[in-house]
Amino acid sequence: MIDNNEHKNLIKTARITGLWYLMMAITGILGFMVFHSQIFMSGNPEQTLTNLVELESTARIRLLLEFAIVISQALTAVWFFKLFKDNYEWEAWTLGIWGMVNALTIMISAISIASAIGIANSDISAMEDQVLLIQLLQHIISNAWGIGGLFFGLWLLPMGYIVVKSKRLPIWLGRVLILGGIGYLVSTIIRYAGIDFSLNRFLTIPATIGEFWMIGYLLIFGIRPNIKSIRNQ
Repeated sequence: MIDNNEHKNLIKTARITGLWYLMMAITGILGFMVFHSQIFMSGNPEQTLTNLVELESTARIRLLLEFAIVISQALTAVWFFKLFKDNYEWEAWTLGIWGMVNALTIMISAISIASAIGIANSDISAMEDQVLLIQLLQHIISNAWGIGGLFFGLWLLPMGYIVVKSKRLPIWLGRVLILGGIGYLVSTIIRYAGIDFSLNRFLTIPATIGEFWMIGYLLIFGIRPNIKSIRNQ
């Protein structure tokens, strides 16, 4: 028999997972896609230094959004583990651990942003030294997110696998997540192998579709009853 209370608790867990995932998506869009380009100018550390001084409050908003991404990513990983651990223990551990690696990767970026703000507003008198340090930190921020693509992709694989295997969410959602995970891995490898592939950025589109689909499904529907429980009635 299906335990209705247990299923209601799972739906609640699924929706909380969806909320953390949504927070991660929103803060990621605001932080990396909206505020980042207002401060950090690729290939122009001098202008970046000027922005960090003249737009310090905007730079600190960017930093706080990075904090929010780290926190929401970590909590999303924990709640995914809680959601799936009872029936898919090793897959749930893999999903949770790889999700935590994502949070740690983004924390490297946050540390670098904080360091850049500190250096730009420090008492270092030589502007050339400041520019060199800012340039170094810009590269660390960029590569934390770039190389982080390995685990941005890896954590989607157990997520998609659980969806397909359990059938407690749409099977095609799981397949899109797996495809998106592979796309992230391939895209990251191509980029850092120095291969000029004009369509490389499109390889992560399935991941974006899958992640927003997952967020929407968790928030609206939660999770389906366990099929095995239904068959055993």
